[in-house]
Amino acid sequence: MVHAKKNFGNFDDNDSAGKQRPATKAARLNAIEQALLSEVITSQSQLAKVLAHNGFDVTQATLSRDLDEINAVKIRLTDGRIAYVLGDGTGNRHAMDTVRIDQQVARTLSGLITEVGFANNIVVIHTPSGAAQYVASVIDRQPLKGILGSVAGDDTVLMVCVSNEEAENRANWMLSVASR
Repeated sequence: MVHAKKNFGNFDDNDSAGKQRPATKAARLNAIEQALLSEVITSQSQLAKVLAHNGFDVTQATLSRDLDEINAVKIRLTDGRIAYVLGDGTGNRHAMDTVRIDQQVARTLSGLITEVGFANNIVVIHTPSGAAQYVASVIDRQPLKGILGSVAGDDTVLMVCVSNEEAENRANWMLSVASR
């Protein structure tokens, strides 16, 4: 006599060791985050295969909504490939190449910085009139090490750093960006 395995929809097998994972949206989102943290994911189809291997059968539309919900973003890796990472800067260590990100920001901001100063943990960046909002948005959109955030006026950006030392380092970095 052969018995079929019953699937009541509450749990999907996660692996052959008997571990089970609830088939809920929260569990699926967690599985996506774990996949992005543990390996380089370059496409939604690759991510769908990883999820299927872990017991989650998802459509491309659902996957797209889930990636948006967890704030996953695409970045260019040093080898030129595009990969998904978590938008809060906790992405895969191979994907989040700090040097590459700093270089990208430097290229974008080159020519937009007229003067830089710092006091304590604050860096003051002067720009041409009307450019401060753009400069601040570039700073805020990248996971730059040691920067908590920025505030912009018309021609001035205040960049808040995690420490006085980091503010000095970032001020020097901004000066080098302005000199390119």
